Amino acid sequence: MAAEIKPAPRTGNDQRFSTSKPKPELLSKLEGSGDDVNAACLIPGEDGVISVSDDKTIRVWLKRGSGQYWPSICQYMPSGCTSLDYIPETRHLFVGQENGTVSQYLLAEDCNSLQLIRDFLAHQARVVAVVFAKHSGWILSAGRDKIFSYHCTSTGNRIGGFTFEAICTALQYDSQAKYAFVGDYAGQITMLRLDSTGTTVVTTFKGHTGSIRALSWVPGPQLLFSGSFDQSVIVWDVGGRRGTIYELQGHSNKVSALAYANGAQQLISAGEDSVIVFWEMNAMRKEVPEWVESDICQLCSRPFFWNLKAMMDQRQIGESCSFPRGLSRYHLQ
Repeated sequence: MAAEIKPAPRTGNDQRFSTSKPKPELLSKLEGSGDDVNAACLIPGEDGVISVSDDKTIRVWLKRGSGQYWPSICQYMPSGCTSLDYIPETRHLFVGQENGTVSQYLLAEDCNSLQLIRDFLAHQARVVAVVFAKHSGWILSAGRDKIFSYHCTSTGNRIGGFTFEAICTALQYDSQAKYAFVGDYAGQITMLRLDSTGTTVVTTFKGHTGSIRALSWVPGPQLLFSGSFDQSVIVWDVGGRRGTIYELQGHSNKVSALAYANGAQQLISAGEDSVIVFWEMNAMRKEVPEWVESDICQLCSRPFFWNLKAMMDQRQIGESCSFPRGLSRYHLQ
């Protein structure tokens, strides 16, 4: 099936997207999965891709002489495959499943077979994310059972975990400091310190008004990116230790995926609005202001419509602020 990448639609004075740079070029399209593809990754050193799907399959795609990608492996699992993490150095593949199991596989050198190493009975519900901590040999996972858990890949034993009040939706890991970042359905991101005895809560990031959908951790500048149902992306400057945050507005529906290109210093976000956005992260931006409770708009100094007393005192009946209170945070930028 033919496909192309089209520029995002622009209406009126919409200047969100720059047209001065060439649009991305579509190289290939991999077709054949029987249900939603939940995760995919490139195989470094190979013209290959690994994908997992709700159709209960792990597929390894290799580029053929025709230039098309065809499955070299189609491994069927007991339940839908929901997440993955691939370790190129050891060729180990970790796959989370709908039934709560995390499976560890070894990918053959010729990419033609998968060898099961171990199953981890990590959760009682869908596994939303898996991350391998190669320096400690731990496999981290988060599930819809509201539990974050991590196991030792050498022994298979559970090391520790943490139970949340809301369903876990995303997971990232800082291998240097051994911090885990867990996003949840309530729109919060919890930072956990991990060691061989268990977890400790470090802090909680609050800024989104919708559920967390995606997280991306960048070790160098120590930045955490979060995408949400509220259609926004927030940049958390964790390494700066100043609590600085930036809010990126470019989607008109839920933000579903995030990735960072280190060489180009670009953040890539994808949403349910069928738009992929490339953000120049070396551009100058204003910090997002903190929420302030007030009956008067901080930009135009007019009272909001519910503040009748102030409107009477200022003789501005019928001239209340026209900006909705829910938008005041973006209004103040």
